[in-house]
This record gives sequence, structure tokens and C-alpha cells, in this order.
Amino acid sequence: MPGVYLDYNASSPLDPRVAEAMVPVLTERFGNASSVHRFGRAQAALVDDARSELAELVGCGLGGVVFTAGATEANNLVLKGVLESARPTRNRILVSAVEHASVRATAAWISAQSLAKVETIPVTRGGFVDPEAVEDMLADDVLLVSVMAANSETGVLNDVGQIAALATGAGALVHCDATQIVGRLPFDMSELGVDLASLSGHKICGPGGVGALVMNASAGRALSPVVHGGGHERGLRSGSVNVAGVVGLGKAAILAAADRATDMARVGALRDELLAGLRARIPGIAENGDPARRLPNTLNLRFRGADAEAVMVSVDPVAISTGSACSAGTIEPSPVLSAMGIERDAAFESLRFSLGRFTTAADIAKAIDRMVSAVEYVRSMSGGVG
Repeated sequence: MPGVYLDYNASSPLDPRVAEAMVPVLTERFGNASSVHRFGRAQAALVDDARSELAELVGCGLGGVVFTAGATEANNLVLKGVLESARPTRNRILVSAVEHASVRATAAWISAQSLAKVETIPVTRGGFVDPEAVEDMLADDVLLVSVMAANSETGVLNDVGQIAALATGAGALVHCDATQIVGRLPFDMSELGVDLASLSGHKICGPGGVGALVMNASAGRALSPVVHGGGHERGLRSGSVNVAGVVGLGKAAILAAADRATDMARVGALRDELLAGLRARIPGIAENGDPARRLPNTLNLRFRGADAEAVMVSVDPVAISTGSACSAGTIEPSPVLSAMGIERDAAFESLRFSLGRFTTAADIAKAIDRMVSAVEYVRSMSGGVG
């Protein structure tokens, strides 16, 4: 049976149109984009084109795009980069309980080094941040509020615009990990009032190893670099630019803007078909996260009485996930599900399905069949729900 890939939130397949745009840069065009000779200027022009394409996708100014190795680096740059310019009176950072590990771990490091006071914004049982919870924690000593737009494990959406308005009113900077929402739902920084946003190319059918931090002008002035060297990328990210990757990211941004609405309408229908098919044939299924505020491509389901890791192995050749790829292999339950108040046993029985641009109806039919067999097998071995 051909493989069925339902793990787009971990990484998406490279769109052939993106690869086509990258190949000439990899094989025919060369030079350092920082060099002043014609080869360097040609590379710099490609980077500037991609910068413009990405800025248009997320609603920021051309000068606000800093290319990175991905959202993880961008998240680190935000949380660490704001510390040097912070005023002594603003020494608190608020981070939601369901952020990506690159935010949570960086915040934990900052706290351990006593560089700032880090506080966790709780989430509801539905998995989203209640703006009132943010409002209760805000004061004139808050430097930064970091709340993701869409969670990678549950697909649950946050009301970033309302949170940003509250945080801005208190004088804090607003950072949003937009990795999962970009290319799937509209995301405009200027309309939402977000100061800084992080994203990765491989989440939007672009290349891996490249992403960006996008920001408004005032936020850019508030940041200091965390990687030092030649002062590339507006002085905030040293290192020769990955021109081929950046070109690929730019092309992926163009395609995301053009195809997002039709892609997600089709993918949303397939996701609903997947859920209906699983429910019809497998008893004991529960959804994790509020289904009324969720990405159109994502499902997080508990299969009562079936260990998720065992199901994930047994369902091959269908690719699904037990949660964030960056936390794979741990023996602790998902921090995201735990923060939502989901019990340990339930978290260990939960799986994520994430669809995307190249998912087909045939893939969904195969996935349903394989899930039925896998869950029945695992339950039979453990004496779980029949």
C-alpha cells in the first residue's frame, strides 16, 4: 500500500513549483548575497524579491522581514532579543501554556538565568487562551506577551487580535508564533496588532531549514541579535543568507496566498470526512480541543483504550503523530494536552491527524481503514474498549 501522509503540521511536502523555483539558484546562480559584485547583487535581488513576497503574505513592511533557519530560531531571537533593550521597570514575560517547545524552553532558560520573570498564561479546557486571563496578568511591568495563533497539536485558534489589543494597551510587545496558521487561514500582522511573528517554510510546502521573523519597525528597534558576526539581515541575524531556501520560501508564500482559500476548503471537507469515517467505525473516540475554533486541516483525537504510540506504529503506512514532532520520544504526556487539563491516560491515547495540499480522498479512505485495523489490534492486545 502506498504511504499516506497525514502529518502536515510536523512538516509538509515540498511543492514541485517551489522546487522548480529553487533549482536554478542551486545549480546556476551562485555568490554571496552580501557581496557588492554582480554575482552578489544578483543574489541580493532574489532575496529582496522573496522578502517582498513574504511581507505581502503576512501584512508587514518590507524592512520587517528577517530570514532565519526557521521558526525555532525566530522564537529564540524574539524572547532573548528583547532582554537587552528592556527597561528595568519591565521585567515580566507572559507566555501561553501551549506554546511550541522553542518558546517554552527559551522562556524556561530566561527564567533559570534570572533575566526576566516568566509567567505562564493558562488555557481553557478547549485549548485556547482566554483574553480575560491575559488581561488579569497584564501590568506596566510586562515586557512581552507571546501567544501562538494556532496550536500545532490541536489546531485550536487563539483570538490574537483581542490579546494583542490588551497587551499593546499595557505597553507590552506582542509576539505570535504564526507557524501553523500562515498559509491556512488569513493572518495579517497589521490588522491584528501583532508586533512580531515567527514562521517556517516547511509548514507551507516550502523548503526546510528556512523561516523568518517578521516585525514592525518599533519591534525591530527593540531587538538585539543573539547570533553575532557580519550583521546580516538588518543586523539581527548574522550568517550568509540561504538564498536558495529564501527563494523557495518566497515562492511558497506566493502559492499560499493564491491557493489558501481553495486548498483549505477542500482540506477541511476531507478532515470532516476523516472524522465522520472514524466515528462511524471506531467506538470510544473523543475530540481534544474546541472544534468550533480550529484549523481546517487538524484533528486531535483520543481513542479510549488504545495506546497512541502503539496505534501510530500499527497504522503504518499511514503517517500520523502523537503530538509535536519536537517532543517525540519523550515518556511524558503532551505538555499541550496536560495544560488543557486532559488526564494523563487520555493524553497517552491521543493522536494528531493533519492534512494538507496534497491529501486526497483516496488517502482518507485508506487512513480510515488502517486506523480501524490498528485500533482494534491495539485494543485487543490491551483489553481496551471493544
